[in-house]
Amino acid sequence: MTKIIQHIQQSDKTLFSFEILPPLKGESIQQLFKAIDPLMEFKPKFIDVTYHREEYVYKKRENGLLERQTIRKRPGTVGICAAIMNHFKVDAVPHIICGGFSKEETENALIDLDFLGIDNVLVLRGDAIKSEGSFTSDPNGHSYATELLVQVNDMNNGKYLEEINMSHTNFCIGVAGYPEKHFEAPSLNTDLKYLKQKVDLGAEFIVTQMFFDNKKYFEFVNKCRDMGITVPIIPGLKPITTKKQLTILPSIFHIDLPDELVLEIEKCKTNDHVKQVGIEWGIKQSKELMEAGVPCLHYYSMSKSDAVRQIAETLF
Repeated sequence: MTKIIQHIQQSDKTLFSFEILPPLKGESIQQLFKAIDPLMEFKPKFIDVTYHREEYVYKKRENGLLERQTIRKRPGTVGICAAIMNHFKVDAVPHIICGGFSKEETENALIDLDFLGIDNVLVLRGDAIKSEGSFTSDPNGHSYATELLVQVNDMNNGKYLEEINMSHTNFCIGVAGYPEKHFEAPSLNTDLKYLKQKVDLGAEFIVTQMFFDNKKYFEFVNKCRDMGITVPIIPGLKPITTKKQLTILPSIFHIDLPDELVLEIEKCKTNDHVKQVGIEWGIKQSKELMEAGVPCLHYYSMSKSDAVRQIAETLF
């Protein structure tokens, strides 16, 4: 398949891509295909597949004590990527995360991806477990995305955990960027220094956290360029579809919503009306970004295609 950086370099216009969630455990892959189908007419160059942290549940044992058990509610990212590429003939980009994985488990997952011909990855630290206040890594894993990136790049150079001069993998590595800074970073400049470090270590493209004010994206790109970050910076967008998201999105993703958008949504009587406002805002955002010549518009669909489809049919 084709590397993300090659898709960008080979195109003279803004590309289309989107991100999906793996199905919950026990759900059919066909449900995911139904969510992807309506967006395929816009010829996405790649589809991101998220990877979700494990969660802890406590089950009572016969002696009355509680036993902590680890569960994954959305397993199967590697298999889902393979299924998407086989079914739709489009590049799939799995999220590779630090949290919950040892270095050996990461290496094995990357070997599987390499065998399957999946040669694009998005390297992330990942979030804290929902029941924990801060991020903790596996005792034998990575604490930072930079460390994980080094492992992927080492395998590209034939260096595995136990052996050197092994088969070279060929991953095109992407990383996340935060126009409004990562919530744990003390300042945007500090955050950008770490982003520059990731690029220096081998990251070939950046996908941003969602944002709703294009000015913040443009300022972010300018600051990246001033710092010597020259790789493509792909803007991440999400259409708002419910009034509840006015509080959920800032809380989870640590972003600001423009007053103009908030006021319009607060006027809405129904979520259908909210969804229309969100679509119109998404079209407006997308048009301005396309006119500025961004390499790709990347939509966080959350595996619900309708709002993204309505935006895409206006633009692509």
